[in-house]
Amino acid sequence: MALLLVAGVAAAQQGYQRPSKEILDVLDARPTPQVSVSPSRDMVLLFEPQRYPPIAELARPMLRLAGLRINPATNGPHRSQQYSNLVLKRVADGTERRIQIPAGMTVGQPVWSPDGQRLAFARTTDAAIELWVAEANTGRARRLEGVRLNAVTTSGFQWMPDSRTLLCVLVPAGRGTPPQPPAFPEGPVVQENFGRPAPAPTFQDLLSNAHDEDLFDYYATGQLALVDSATGRVTPIGQPKIFDSVEPSPDGRHILVEHVHRPYSYLLPLARFPREIEVWDLSGRLVKSIASLPLREDVPLGGVPTGPRNVGWVPTEPAALYWVEALDDGDPRKKVPHRDRVLWLAAPFSAAPKEILKLQHRYSGIAWGERGDLAIVREFDRERLWTRAWFYNPRDWSQPPRLVWDMSSQERYNHPGNPVLRTLPSGHRAIQQHGDFIFLAGSGATPEGERPFLDRFSTRTLAAERLFQSDAQSYEFVVALLSPDGARLLTSHESVTSPPNYFLRTAGSDTRQALTSFPDPAPQLRRIQKQLVRYKRADGVDLSFTLYLPPDYQPGERRPAVVWAYPVEFADASVAGQVSGSPNRFTLFSGASHLFFLLAGYVVLDGATMPVVGDPETVNNTYVQQIAMSAQAAIDKAAELGVIDPQRVGVGGHSYGAFMTANLLAHTDLFRAGIARSGAYNRTLTPFGFQNERRTLWQALETYIRISPFMHANKINEPLLLIHGEADNNSGTFPIQSDRMYHAIKGNGGMVRYVSLPHESHSYVARESVEHVLWEMIHWFDRWVKNPPRPADRAAAQQ
Repeated sequence: MALLLVAGVAAAQQGYQRPSKEILDVLDARPTPQVSVSPSRDMVLLFEPQRYPPIAELARPMLRLAGLRINPATNGPHRSQQYSNLVLKRVADGTERRIQIPAGMTVGQPVWSPDGQRLAFARTTDAAIELWVAEANTGRARRLEGVRLNAVTTSGFQWMPDSRTLLCVLVPAGRGTPPQPPAFPEGPVVQENFGRPAPAPTFQDLLSNAHDEDLFDYYATGQLALVDSATGRVTPIGQPKIFDSVEPSPDGRHILVEHVHRPYSYLLPLARFPREIEVWDLSGRLVKSIASLPLREDVPLGGVPTGPRNVGWVPTEPAALYWVEALDDGDPRKKVPHRDRVLWLAAPFSAAPKEILKLQHRYSGIAWGERGDLAIVREFDRERLWTRAWFYNPRDWSQPPRLVWDMSSQERYNHPGNPVLRTLPSGHRAIQQHGDFIFLAGSGATPEGERPFLDRFSTRTLAAERLFQSDAQSYEFVVALLSPDGARLLTSHESVTSPPNYFLRTAGSDTRQALTSFPDPAPQLRRIQKQLVRYKRADGVDLSFTLYLPPDYQPGERRPAVVWAYPVEFADASVAGQVSGSPNRFTLFSGASHLFFLLAGYVVLDGATMPVVGDPETVNNTYVQQIAMSAQAAIDKAAELGVIDPQRVGVGGHSYGAFMTANLLAHTDLFRAGIARSGAYNRTLTPFGFQNERRTLWQALETYIRISPFMHANKINEPLLLIHGEADNNSGTFPIQSDRMYHAIKGNGGMVRYVSLPHESHSYVARESVEHVLWEMIHWFDRWVKNPPRPADRAAAQQ
């Protein structure tokens, strides 16, 4: 007993732990560079994502305001993805030119100018966000002096259609020092409501008092400006505002702006704050007010706000706007003949907006053809989880539309693919057209796994012709079309034995020309075996998982196993069983991936499907029964294959997968132990819905209680490892969820360990955190799954 108590104290005081050398070597493997094709399609940019920042970087000061996380020193996001090793590669001959930036410098996502002659990117220093521009022909890069971006609510910069000027949001000159908190409260914080329903999800990082409001005003307010990339000249536009979005018109003469203002909310984030949607000229003069929208706190659950939404420029017109308005008060439960309409308003914006179409179901998107004679409009039927796509002619909206696709929104096997877009000379994006054809790229899901494809699709006959499809032994997808007719392609190719690389292809040909030759960053993983396994649940629903065997696996062995999964709701069993993913992908894992269990000798059942099938309104009534059936079927199938010991299986999941894990431990005895990361366990803390649950706690009290593992903590008699980021900002997964779950299991005498990661959010990114999480997971399952204690030892541990 004394030894057990000492061990418990030591564990509570430990610092960051490190996993085995085999795991560290894989963590150190260089990531595959990403690629960005120039709008002129003659050059590609390769850039390498930076992974695993030190915990010291995450520990920098952070303000949590209006759903945002702000670094007060830089006036930008607290964390943003950074890149290094920027290399330009000419498509014609493969010659390379490195972007000339200081050694060790990292930058944000590079953005091409519309003509493909320049790149712009932001550099975050300790005290500011700088703007840099590079010349594609020479690789020479330079900082634009005196430009300090404000990237709190927008990216901070974008190209204008002239490919020389950048539209920027800057830190206002002379704004003074940040507001200081009051020495003592001036009074209580009061919120009130009088009979008006205002349901809201459980948002995080919200404003909470008057000082927060002042801080938000200070850091979010920006000065819109035009910056000449050649001379660095800055031309302010209008007065400083809190810009939620800014977008230049295709002709470069107008700017569509959305700026927010008080009164703010302590229950809702920035996206729902009151706002003005306006068209400005380049001097900042108001040309047209599109809408003045109030605080959007009365949006029905599953609904949309009233008034104009999704306002944007038509990419093929000089200056024409379109937007969507609800015809059902935004309420999906209302019975109406049409739910949405789309309106159009062109410069000089003096006429009344014109209604161009109505939709029976909810608008879900529009894509415009590059010639201006095609628009693909999609709508979504919430009751059936169904989607339809219509072809319209924007040159004559009175022409009857053609219904082109009509299918389940969760359909994979028969999905036609998505239109391929290209960048227009204005910088806006539109569907690439060639004669009567457009191009559709899709994942190509099949029962044997995904085989990505590219089709040429006739807008006249609606017939598709396959130009390319990945073969059955590899995984290859189209990155970009390099010619207007789709004959020349840039693809990414990988296989079980070959790392991802980029290739040039001619449509219809089996040959390909290598553009890159990245080596295998972790050859020690090539001994890992994997295969797609399909099977059925007891109720006949098709299931699958990817079976991974560890590198030292010998035929005939029954190894301890890990089931890692994430439940998904479906309205139709026929699509619930459709396979996603591919067994032909190159095996390389990173971060806190559960696949690292392979290097500790475990078999991994990855992505074991856990469909929850039923009426979308009531599907969660049988949530527990369905995930239990799915888990049982996965274990039975792996045992039938002779590769696992069914008495030594652990289960794990992240987020909604953690919710699943706790439920499986509470309601089944299938697993030796579990790992639940960044989960939510008490659904009374998410009373206005969660995941795809449409009912509130008060409408489905019994279901909320039944599927909340917190309410059944006394039944969890297998060891559970809880891991949570202390700064988790994902809606619904407050860290208090894991805090209370730990207390509940501990209070009922269960076996539980709770690891709270400083400064980490919903996913874990710091090098120290990633290493520690992997150490925790492997040690936990080594103790309770691989080498399970004898009943007498387990009883002693519980005492």
